[in-house]
Amino acid sequence: MTHKFIHPIETRYRTKIADIFTEEKKLANWLRVEAILARIHAKLGNIPIEAAKEIEKKATLEHVKIERFKELDREIHHDLMAMVKALTEQCDGEAGKYIHLGATSYDIEDTALALQLKEALEYLKISLLGLLKKLWLLIAEKKNLICIGRTHGQHAIPTTYGMRFGVWASEIDRHIDRISETLRRAACGKMSGAVGTMASFGEKGIEIQKLVMEELDLSPVLIANQVIQRDRHAEVILLTALIGQTLSKIAREIRILQRNEIGEIFEPFKKNQVGSSTMPHKRNPHKSERICSIARVVKSNVIIALDNIVLEDERDLTNSASERVIFAENFVFLDFMIIELTSILAGLEFNESQINRNLNLTRGACLAERIMVELVKRGIGRQEGHEILRQAAIQARKEDVFIKDILMTNRSIKERFTQEDLDDLLDPKGYIGKSIEQVNNLLDYFVNKYHFK
Repeated sequence: MTHKFIHPIETRYRTKIADIFTEEKKLANWLRVEAILARIHAKLGNIPIEAAKEIEKKATLEHVKIERFKELDREIHHDLMAMVKALTEQCDGEAGKYIHLGATSYDIEDTALALQLKEALEYLKISLLGLLKKLWLLIAEKKNLICIGRTHGQHAIPTTYGMRFGVWASEIDRHIDRISETLRRAACGKMSGAVGTMASFGEKGIEIQKLVMEELDLSPVLIANQVIQRDRHAEVILLTALIGQTLSKIAREIRILQRNEIGEIFEPFKKNQVGSSTMPHKRNPHKSERICSIARVVKSNVIIALDNIVLEDERDLTNSASERVIFAENFVFLDFMIIELTSILAGLEFNESQINRNLNLTRGACLAERIMVELVKRGIGRQEGHEILRQAAIQARKEDVFIKDILMTNRSIKERFTQEDLDDLLDPKGYIGKSIEQVNNLLDYFVNKYHFK
């Protein structure tokens, strides 16, 4: 019977990173660790060199078939031991009796998991760099595009799209740094036997662990019990959730800015794309919505990862089943989100006339702060100036007129400003502060750090 998939990470949301989490890749990593362990045993004189060579030769998916591995697992109900048995079957002579010598299951599993997480984090770093590069290009292109800034969903003062994108890019940059930092703690293996004492490896236990990890380009734990402690793994899941929330924040902002009432930017919409099954006019930001939706799943797995830290005594198995789910889910979902957002940004559409209309929607009231600051320079106290502008903004909104018209009826204003003065102060282009300079500094920072061109 043909297998029918249930989980959408196998179909709708699958990306190339999923190859790191397949059953075949997991088995291959287990076999690799077993082969390296045999090699180190031989190097230290614990087993015959020829036996180690035979184990290394046969510790591949070419010899250890996934079907046989699964058959043995169904029979003995222990997947790691099923791998050991399947590998033993393939080894000629007496080599098989030296497989897994001195090791406990999680010496192999946790070390192989470290290989998996290392590869996945490095892959994720490349994906994020692609997203960051796209943002960098957008920042450079739109650094002078002035728009209204919003706080609490209300018009605040002018900003630029360069600033808006720059804030997003800076956050992505920090996540890339976090990946490097997390890698140091996640790319860590163990080879210390039952409960971590290394008793089964004898006097050479510490040396065996050190040499095995050197061969695998992993760091050896300083100390562990029968498993590597799950704070390391929880950090990985927390990192994926952090990145996911940043992507969700960006996607949500795109959704908001695409609302008909705002209409400043739009995610790409293909020629034959359908927005609604019943409302033909709809242009739904469904790609951005999808990112926000998936981010909720990624975030929810943090609870599981945190619970997995709490294992009993020298170990229990309560982390095992859930870890078969959360790592694959979070990395595949996150990579899909990165690819989706990168695509959105690459095709982002701007309605600059609407951006300008929104900038002037409050009829000058969004520049009240600028006038208040200038009032102080011209002899009116800051608090008094604030109240003058607050009352003027309220009156202008009620009467649906420009704030300038209200201000010119105020004696304190008329004594200090001409109409031309107010026109200059109410020009949004003159009140974007150091936004362009900040953005240029950010662009240069990325060029120096990532060598973007």
